[in-house]
Amino acid sequence: MPAPTSKKQPASGSGRTRATTAKAAASPKPAKSLAVSPSKSPLKSPAKTSAKAAPPKAKPAAAVLTISSKNYSSWSLRGFLLCRFAGLDIEEARVPADDPSIRAELLLQSSSFLVPRLDHEGLRIWDTLAIAGYLHELKPEAGLLPKDRAARAHCRSISGEIHSGFANLRSALPMNIKARHPGFKVWTGAQADIERILAIWRDCLRSYGGPYLFGAAPTLADAMYAPVCSRFTTYDVKLDAATKAYCRAILALPAMQEWTAAALEEPDEMEELDVEF
Repeated sequence: MPAPTSKKQPASGSGRTRATTAKAAASPKPAKSLAVSPSKSPLKSPAKTSAKAAPPKAKPAAAVLTISSKNYSSWSLRGFLLCRFAGLDIEEARVPADDPSIRAELLLQSSSFLVPRLDHEGLRIWDTLAIAGYLHELKPEAGLLPKDRAARAHCRSISGEIHSGFANLRSALPMNIKARHPGFKVWTGAQADIERILAIWRDCLRSYGGPYLFGAAPTLADAMYAPVCSRFTTYDVKLDAATKAYCRAILALPAMQEWTAAALEEPDEMEELDVEF
């Protein structure tokens, strides 16, 4: 057999050169980092998405109730209570008490009453009974009128009676929430009106169980007679236990307390409704 041949070894110099070159290729020097200031960065910064959103604007009320004095205007109070009982969100628009037409209404010198007025969804409704009818159609579930047909007719009847009658009571005992007249002398004409109102209340409380005129919840009738409760308090009208409890229930209603608090803060006064009492 031929003798094995030994592999030819490379020259020592060239081997070291190749090893050094390979080592350098395998372990390249790290690239020198260049600090770039954020303002000079070539990359575009992403848009901020965490900016605080603006709070949503409050939704304006869909209805505006125009009223006059909260201290003196019984009709404005009735319109306000009807809206509250129906659960209709309203904004108030105030007509000052020194407006000639409003002054005439408050002094019972006007042939018609155009306040309160409800503006809702492009419609304009004035007169408290018209407002009540509109609200009942709009929100029948609110119960402004009783569900029972006979009770509903009764409610409409006594509401119409306070709407069109009791002129002596209005003139002799005008609404004035701020005032108190203990021992006030009530003359014959107004006393007859008072007796009729108390008879209406007793009949309703006995028939429907109270604490309101037609049962457990306030209705159109309670909104119509609420200013009378205020008058009876102002002029110290003597009541029996049942009618006194009814007045307390009406005056304790949140909507009535809201109105009364605002009336007590009202700055304007009408001398004609204060000086004689």
